[in-house]
Amino acid sequence: MLDIVNVTERIIRDYLSHLYHAGLAPLSVARKLSALKSFFRYLKDKGRLAEDPAENITAPQPRQKVSDVLSVKEIEALLVAATGVSRYSDSPKTSAFILRDQAMLEVLYSAGLRISELIGLKLSNLDLQEKSLRVTGLRNKERVLPLGEPAVISLRRYICGEEGRKKLLSPDKDSRNAIFLNCRGQPLSRMGAWRIIHACIEAAGIKRHVTPHTFRHSFAAHLLESGAKIRTVKEMLGHSLYIVTWTQYAHLRKTHKALHSRP
Repeated sequence: MLDIVNVTERIIRDYLSHLYHAGLAPLSVARKLSALKSFFRYLKDKGRLAEDPAENITAPQPRQKVSDVLSVKEIEALLVAATGVSRYSDSPKTSAFILRDQAMLEVLYSAGLRISELIGLKLSNLDLQEKSLRVTGLRNKERVLPLGEPAVISLRRYICGEEGRKKLLSPDKDSRNAIFLNCRGQPLSRMGAWRIIHACIEAAGIKRHVTPHTFRHSFAAHLLESGAKIRTVKEMLGHSLYIVTWTQYAHLRKTHKALHSRP
């Protein structure tokens, strides 16, 4: 274990760089840096350190969002990349991982979810017969969202098939209701989901910066470009003041079916 007196400015910068490239928002990285600065300042004030290694480090600036939307062609390339087996070739659960990854990306783009909403999904949130998804977003606002046929098909293969989610379940883990599981049968973490998405980005040959939130921006942009009303898109994203219930669902379903690139 690294002794605290041996921590250098370079070590801290490398740590922050790792967080940044792992998909953490600049604000989240800045918070962690602030905590480190307070910690090392305290140690220096107490005489534990001769120099403060975090003193000259500044917080990262927010990224420009000029290219924060993927084209429909790039989305399709990512979904194709999710079928690749090379990154799981040594695992007996290869088929389960691939079906999970496909379902994750399809749902992420089909419903325009936040990554926290995606990894928090439960089996009880799904109605595959109605092709709908119930999501609880920020401030506990609930909304009912339509799912496209490709997303429904991917979810059925992953959840219902013998080669999918059932292979990831662990009898000693309390996660039998979580949809997306890791190799240990536990609910997938935010970092775990990001690693999956990042692997698909690389496999698809997309060179520019993409985060899980890019799918959400792309979902909204593609609907607006196809003629969806701003209020309808806001309702789907959970930005509306209204709670999206079954009363509004029929309208959202109609819009999704008519204008989404993967209806």
